[in-house]
Amino acid sequence: MASVFSAIIAGDIPGRFVWEDDEFVGFLTIAPVTPGHTLVVPRAEIDQWQDVDGQVFARLTGVAQKIGQAVRAAWDAPRAGLLIAGLEVPHLHLHVFPAFTLGNFDISGADPTPSPESLDDAQSRIKQALRDLGHSAHVPA
Repeated sequence: MASVFSAIIAGDIPGRFVWEDDEFVGFLTIAPVTPGHTLVVPRAEIDQWQDVDGQVFARLTGVAQKIGQAVRAAWDAPRAGLLIAGLEVPHLHLHVFPAFTLGNFDISGADPTPSPESLDDAQSRIKQALRDLGHSAHVPA
């Protein structure tokens, strides 16, 4: 079940990565609901979240929690949102984003054409926040 996410993880399609470890990656979505909207994705090609091993899912949500702390800090957001939609790409992924209103949880309201500069800024801010939180080992250069 190769997906567009598999191609991004393999480096065949460019991605703005903020997290990398042996099991998971975090990269910015190209259609953010708010600046800083990050997808947390297992390297393994798993489609449905309910089919993943419970321990793997716990580690995946642990990475999402760290990224959530970073996006909340980077944008001084009252909350970090977490969603599992799974209809867009058949590869398990968690949406993590700074949340300011309940409307931010509506993926259909995502910006389909964010500027490259806004995505670069978001990547930089998240990476710095992750470093500040002590996760430098997982922040790509």
